[in-house]
Amino acid sequence: MTEKSPSASGSEPSDPLSNPAVPYSLRLYVAGQTAKSLAAIANLKAMCEQHLAGRYAIEVIDLRENPQLAAGDQILAVPTLVRHLPPPLKRIIGDLSDSEKVLVGLDIRERKFV
Repeated sequence: MTEKSPSASGSEPSDPLSNPAVPYSLRLYVAGQTAKSLAAIANLKAMCEQHLAGRYAIEVIDLRENPQLAAGDQILAVPTLVRHLPPPLKRIIGDLSDSEKVLVGLDIRERKFV
């Protein structure tokens, strides 16, 4: 399952990681249609639509279909979200249910100090 969201221009990029018009290029690695995988996909899409509308590309990679793709991003657990753009590369492991931690981890929101 490889899935890409539309870019800011409304057209689907051939490679979201090389499209300069999309400030956030994200890859979500999953393993099949498990509850955690489906939750991670839904949570990521909801966060992106709310906070990055029109400024992101998501590529969902199912490692059951393409296990060789795990090596490129050094994936050790799934689901794992990898932010390729903007630099630096960031990784977040889990179902992405804690939106505050995900937004801070992706540098979309600043960390709140209490």
